[in-house]
Amino acid sequence: MQGSRCSSRSGPFVEGTEMAPDTMRYAKTPSGDIAYVDRGDGATALFVHGVFLNSHLWRHVMAQVSDLRRCVAVDLLAHGATRITGDQDVSFDAQARMLEEVCQALNLDQVDVVANDSGGGIAQIFAARHPSRIRSLTLTNCDVHDNYPPAPLLPLMKAVDDGRLGSIGRGMLNDVTFARKFFGVGLEHPESVSEETFRTYLAPLFANPDRVRDLERFFKLDCNQTVAVEPLLRRLEAPSLVVWGTDDIFFPLKWAYWLRDTIPGCRDVIEVQGAKLFFPEERPEDLVRPLRAFWQAGSRRG
Repeated sequence: MQGSRCSSRSGPFVEGTEMAPDTMRYAKTPSGDIAYVDRGDGATALFVHGVFLNSHLWRHVMAQVSDLRRCVAVDLLAHGATRITGDQDVSFDAQARMLEEVCQALNLDQVDVVANDSGGGIAQIFAARHPSRIRSLTLTNCDVHDNYPPAPLLPLMKAVDDGRLGSIGRGMLNDVTFARKFFGVGLEHPESVSEETFRTYLAPLFANPDRVRDLERFFKLDCNQTVAVEPLLRRLEAPSLVVWGTDDIFFPLKWAYWLRDTIPGCRDVIEVQGAKLFFPEERPEDLVRPLRAFWQAGSRRG
């Protein structure tokens, strides 16, 4: 099956058109008090963001699919408003375990998982180890198998090793121009993302030295955990969809097809022409269209 191409769009998403902020809720789990937003009704979709972001990433997408699903977007360990203890494990394995605990805490039987960036690597581990929990799996540009760390991330990892992460974060909070430059490698139009949005992502990460240390631990990982679940992914029959930005310097398009060829339940690869890593932030419609069609097709078959 050849990948489908998605190139039509109306330009960068305009701030202020998203849904009004939802009230933050907390799921009490063995991994901590996991912050999440909850919107819509029906079968539950679980949205998983990546590094430096939080559940706010999904606001545009959730606004356009909450008529089909109850949308639950979590804040990962060491991110957003989620509360954890000092020196707690925040590895991909620990994050995947947390997702299962959230499902238990919220009495969720099955979920449609939607994930981006490092959240996609976490989602693969979660789905591989809990296949009965997965109604469907949608992955956008993300960590896959042994593609972590990508070469463009190495300077940041060196900065983490040198103890400079906190100063980088404070610099972004003090200067939106710097924040736009930092995030610009993952965005087509960083100039169109508001200062308020950058602060929503960054302020919780750099609120105090303990939060910075939590984030530093997030970077102290390698690809061993995503590689380890490959045999389980090769048995994952849950309907799966891959939607991939073609201009991502972190995770090239070949990884979308690795997922398609590895996961038995994968139905298609949708190529989003010109899109970068964080396209759900600025081009939500390019995820919403295939996601709605995917979910609706599954409902008709069910």
